[in-house]
Amino acid sequence: MLATKTIKSEQTKANILQTALRLFRERGYEETTMRAVADEAGVSLGNTYYYFKSKDELVHHFYAHIQAQAFASCDGVLSVETTLRARLVGVIRAQLAVALPYKAIFVSLFRIAADPRNELNPFHEKTAYLRNPCIALYDQVIAGGNEKVPADVRNELPYLFFLYHLGIILFWLYDQSPNYVRTFRLLELSSELIVNLVKLSANPLLRPLRQSALTMLAKLRV
Repeated sequence: MLATKTIKSEQTKANILQTALRLFRERGYEETTMRAVADEAGVSLGNTYYYFKSKDELVHHFYAHIQAQAFASCDGVLSVETTLRARLVGVIRAQLAVALPYKAIFVSLFRIAADPRNELNPFHEKTAYLRNPCIALYDQVIAGGNEKVPADVRNELPYLFFLYHLGIILFWLYDQSPNYVRTFRLLELSSELIVNLVKLSANPLLRPLRQSALTMLAKLRV
């Protein structure tokens, strides 16, 4: 009996979440209310709030679900590729592939998440549970590469790759080209430049410039 109730509860929760995502896609985040989600899901408003305290909580569950899928899709890349560029491009491509079916939702959420005070912002303290694992993923990208990276650069590179990843996603949100060819062209071209800069940073003659750049970065992160 308890197992049956648990299964039914999980089904109800999943139904509410999927209904909310459909409405976010069709109407946009701002136009979707919790009451509309409840009505469309065939669940009472009180029950909807029992499972999800707010629209933001619905989005957090969506983010967590997408990230879990994206990370799983990255495993194959990290187990096969050995060059830094192939690992970086492969991981970003894998994450984009998971996100593609939900682009309309991400576009709808963009205006909200762009507000630095909003808890859906990628740099907000309440999204640290997503941000930190993503930075850790890029640490794996670097660790498995066969390129030599100076220690001081190595310490900052996962965070820089995370910022690069956000930049690619932002470009993708605005990209209207067929099959997002411009996004993938940007990824290919910019990744080559970035990896070449990482390799070049190991040159002893560039150490003063490297240290200045890292100092600037440290001050910006304070």
